[in-house]
Amino acid sequence: MTDIGTLVEGIEDLKVNLSDIQLEQFRRYKELLKEWNNKINLTSIIDDVEIDQKHFLDSLSPITTGLFNGSKKVIDIGTGGGFPGVPLKIANPELDVLLLDSLNKRITFLNEVIKELELKNIEALHGRAEELSIKPQFREQYDICVSRAVAQLNTLSEYCLPFVKVGGYFISMKGPDVEEELENSKKAIKLLGGKLIETKYIDIPKSDIRHSLIIIEKIENTPTKYPRGGGKPRKNPL
Repeated sequence: MTDIGTLVEGIEDLKVNLSDIQLEQFRRYKELLKEWNNKINLTSIIDDVEIDQKHFLDSLSPITTGLFNGSKKVIDIGTGGGFPGVPLKIANPELDVLLLDSLNKRITFLNEVIKELELKNIEALHGRAEELSIKPQFREQYDICVSRAVAQLNTLSEYCLPFVKVGGYFISMKGPDVEEELENSKKAIKLLGGKLIETKYIDIPKSDIRHSLIIIEKIENTPTKYPRGGGKPRKNPL
């Protein structure tokens, strides 16, 4: 049977409680991840312990902010194999989650995960953030936007903040060294209606990994000219 022992031990450090049913969902998720990874490139992390550390426990770390309690509307930008959106959904079934990714084969995988784990109020959608966030049904409709994507924060902010309603939060999951990136992103965050609240450093349980959660509150509506199209957020960050 697929081992999730590191997850079971690690959730205690994060003060996350998971039922036997939820743990079984994580076990099945891991099995699907490894099975589908043989067909499509979802992750370079295939060791049981490392999946628990670098995917599951890392994805659950935003729960320590207290922002994911109760019924919230959450969008995960650039979700890839479902991180952090699927683990957050498993941990709190009350969340209404949209998983967004630009590669359709990942969406096919995520739909299989949603079906196999019998998850409700979660959808995987193929699309680009800069195209979706200008549509009324998505723009400023979410309590929380979370992203573990690898883009620089000024670029990510332009992709993510337009989805967040005023009073909501954008949480960017980063490595430990973010000071320079934060400094370079101040202008973008302000222009897009955000305000940096906190950088929370997280020691991922049962590992020597330290990550950070950059917590940005949406305090004003994002100007309609953002996000810019044509790849400008990446090529020419604010």
